[in-house]
Formats: sequence, structure tokens, C-alpha cells
Amino acid sequence: MKVLILGSGVIGVTSAYYLAKAGHEVHVVDRQPGPALETSFANAGEISPGYASPWAAPGIPLKAIKWMMSRHSPLILRPGLDAERLVWLAQMLRNCTDARYAVNKARMVRIAEYSRDKLIALRTDTGLAYDERAQGTLQLFRTQAQLDGIAKDVAVLQADGVPFELLDRDGCVAAEPGLAGVRNSFVGGLRLPNDETGDCFMFTNALATLAQALGVRFDYGTSIQHIDVEAGRVTGVHTDRGLMQADAYIVATGSYAPALLRPLGIKLPVYPVKGYSITVPIIDESRAPVSTIMDETYKIAITRLGSRIRVGGMAEIAGFDPQLRPAPRETLQLSLGSLFPGVADLAASSYWTGFRPMTPDGTPVIGGTAYDNLYLNTGHGTLGWTMACGSGQLIADIISARPTEIEVGDLDISRYAA
Repeated sequence: MKVLILGSGVIGVTSAYYLAKAGHEVHVVDRQPGPALETSFANAGEISPGYASPWAAPGIPLKAIKWMMSRHSPLILRPGLDAERLVWLAQMLRNCTDARYAVNKARMVRIAEYSRDKLIALRTDTGLAYDERAQGTLQLFRTQAQLDGIAKDVAVLQADGVPFELLDRDGCVAAEPGLAGVRNSFVGGLRLPNDETGDCFMFTNALATLAQALGVRFDYGTSIQHIDVEAGRVTGVHTDRGLMQADAYIVATGSYAPALLRPLGIKLPVYPVKGYSITVPIIDESRAPVSTIMDETYKIAITRLGSRIRVGGMAEIAGFDPQLRPAPRETLQLSLGSLFPGVADLAASSYWTGFRPMTPDGTPVIGGTAYDNLYLNTGHGTLGWTMACGSGQLIADIISARPTEIEVGDLDISRYAA
């Protein structure tokens, strides 16, 4: 079967690789000059199945109000009343209940755990190198109230059999020795020993090379214009290089997927939630993090990537606004400097922003649509890197009409029909 994939981020490239392994003829198109040059370029670098949680959680509406009063808020809501933003926010608020949070988190952990296993198998089979580490994630709590509020997350981890450790100050320092000098600035942590880290951009480019060796064709610098449909099927995709046709089509264009699908009558509730990161060179190895630290106060991830540190986070709701604003950078630097003072050369940092494709329930959209040869693999939010390999394998199995290794009935767009 010939499959056309729209998008060459980490989701599009993993989909291409697993489809090629399944014996399909695969063609990938993207407007960028190479793979992983948008949201996959400089994300936080964490592969954290145990930390996979929906942003729509009980108590979030009240927290959001408090956050927006803070100078270093993890949530930034820019002025604007566009209909898409209001509808998405309303859908997200409807998911901020105990019952929906439990369902959504369980789905996300299911995909993320499966994806981590597929990544390990892929790395074993291919020897891919991408500044990877497998030394866990430490969610660090600066206040006792934060530590006391993790009961629901721990219950889900226990139910899903995800290994975890509740640590006091000494335990946190034992896991991350670089924290020794600031031990009085936190009260404890939740460590997920099976989590990993790695550079998503390096991984995606290396995997694209392997996919090409399997026969995958990549057409970069190609703008996607619109999709043609007839009699319940996609008949082709118009690009600035002409009409492209296949037997099956996958939309993996992240935050840009809704606009592409809207003319087909498909309402995909994905919104571009803007994130920021800095990447800094390490200048003091003794103070450097071992793996990933999640700073619960600022909702920021601090990740070791070889000789660099990636600091990523923030959630700015402002539509497709590409501005690199100074305030988020200050918050990223504050989080890093308060936990690992003197570890990096901030003057040599690179600053980046990208649009995370967020669904209102946190779970990505993976599976078919009302058109029998059109499939979606998008909406992974902050967890595209964490869920990439699993999502790629799942969409390959679905298109190949093979049994999937985990449940997928609640992952496609039909869950929003009600």
C-alpha cells in the first residue's frame, strides 16, 4: 500500500519508519527543509511515561487564576477572544473533574509506557544515538502542599504498575547530586526510575535516515495546500509541487492539522499551546543534573543532554504567535539557576519557542476518520517525544489492519463526537 504522510516532525517520521518496516511504500511531505524543524526541534528532551498527565485536572481553574497573578507564571493567557480558543478552553475546563482526569491520565500513561518500550526496542535494533540517558525523572516539590497533592497521580501509577519512588530531601540529593547545594529549597520528590531523556531533533533526523534506507521518500520544502475528497475517500493532496496521491493518508502536522481538516468537515480540537526552551552549555560538571528534574513550582523541565542542558516549559495561549518574549526566558533561567546555580553559561544559551498541538483532554488523536483512507496522528501536546514511537507503531498497525498491542478504541477522533 502507498501511504502519504503530511508532516516530518517526530510523529510523522516515526510513522513513516514503522510503516516502511511493515512493508508499505511511504512518502512524506513537509514545508520545512528537513525533519523536526518545528515543535520537535528543541523540546524539553524528556521521555516521561510516568509523568504523562493531562493539563485538564481538578483544581486547575483556580490554580490558573493564581498563576496569572504571578510574575513567573507557568501559564500565560494573551488577550484575544477568537472562537477556536474559547471553544478549546471550554472543552478543557469540562475535563477538569476527578473522573475525567483519571480516565485521561490512564489513557496517556498507557500510550506513553508502550511508546517507551518501543523506543527501547528500536534503540536496541538500530543502535540509534541521540544524547540518550535512562536514569529516570525527578519531580521536585518546593512546598509541602505540592508534595501532599500528588495522591491522585500516585494512585494512577499504582493502578498501571508504573514504578515510582517517594523521596525526602536526602533521597532527592542521592538521585541528583547537583541539588546538594540547594537542599533547603525543596521538601521532597517523586522519582520515576524508568523514564528516559534524549534529543528529539537528533533522534528524528537519525530515524529519517534509517527510513530513507528502507525506501521512504521525503519531499521537504513542499507546502501542503488542501486535501481532495470524493465519495467518502481522500483522492489526493494538493501541494505547491502538484497533486500527490496514495492509497492511504496520514495527517501528522501537529497544531496545523485542524485548519487542514476543517474544509473536510472534521472538527479536530487541537490548539497551539506555545512552549519555550533554552539550551545551555555545561561549565561545571559537578553541579549538572543527571537526568530530568521537573520543577513543580514553575512547571519546567530541566534535562541533561550530553554536554548541554535543555530547560523547557511554559504554556502560552496566544494562537500562532511566534514572538520570543523575554519574560518566559527569565522564568526558565530562574528555575535552572535556583536549583543548579553556576552549572551553565547562560550568556551562551539559545532560546526557542514552538507550538504544542494540545487536545482538551490531553490524549493524542490516533486512528481513522469518517473518510475510510484518512488517518490522524496528532495532538500529542507536550508529550510528542514521549509518545512518538508508540504512536508510530500504532498507526502502522491500524493502517496494516493488524491487531494493536494496546487498546486504541478510545484514541481516535470519534471520542469527541458526543
